[in-house]
Amino acid sequence: MVGHIHSIETCGTVDGPGMRFVVFFKGCPMRCLYCHNPDTWDPAGGEEHTAEDLLEQFESLRDFYANGGITATGGEPLMQIDFLIELFEKAKAKGIHTCLDTSGVTFHRDNPELLAKFDRLMNCTDLVMLDIKHINPEEHLKLCKQPNDNILDFAKYIDEHEVDIWIRHVIVKDITLVDSYLDELGYFIGGLKHLKALDCLPYHSMGVVKYKNLGIDYPLKGMKPLAKEDAIHAREIILAAAKRRRQDDAAKQS
Repeated sequence: MVGHIHSIETCGTVDGPGMRFVVFFKGCPMRCLYCHNPDTWDPAGGEEHTAEDLLEQFESLRDFYANGGITATGGEPLMQIDFLIELFEKAKAKGIHTCLDTSGVTFHRDNPELLAKFDRLMNCTDLVMLDIKHINPEEHLKLCKQPNDNILDFAKYIDEHEVDIWIRHVIVKDITLVDSYLDELGYFIGGLKHLKALDCLPYHSMGVVKYKNLGIDYPLKGMKPLAKEDAIHAREIILAAAKRRRQDDAAKQS
């Protein structure tokens, strides 16, 4: 089996714990207004790799990744779930830490065949970095052109399978930088027992040049990068709501 890979980064430091071998998968059904990798949307093209040759590259630098592992990102790795499963199963057989960076957009519990694949994937995944783009269903549809009910359900599914979860949330002025939405998000993730970390990522415009090179209009033209203090403010609101959720859950059980 071959995977269609956009690119590989051998020195990833923000894609999971430790130093990471980061594999960028081709294909993504999301069209997030702030996406900085529009060159990964098309599932076609890219380089063809087998799981074996990716692992050979990892093994050639294994000492370098002693405290890290492999991260699958994109694009959306779940668009190539069969190849992703093969890569992660073979990585786990070699004792390699596996991290999935995903939006969870392809997850659906009502598809038994697909659910069986997700069950198999969870069995060989050490960490899921889940990008929750927006907690509000209507705003999520505006932002990403996709619904979010299955994404939020995926968060619960990961938790049920006792896989560690890192939540990533991009903070954009007037879109996600809204106190009520941040509070709602925090209250939701506070219910995840295996939540290990929260990254609030300030919006940046570094991907604009890619849109120009692809001949695509940039949706957030004129939007200024978010100030660091705004991202800190957003994180404080989310964490306070998550703490409140845990207190509420504890009170219900007592």
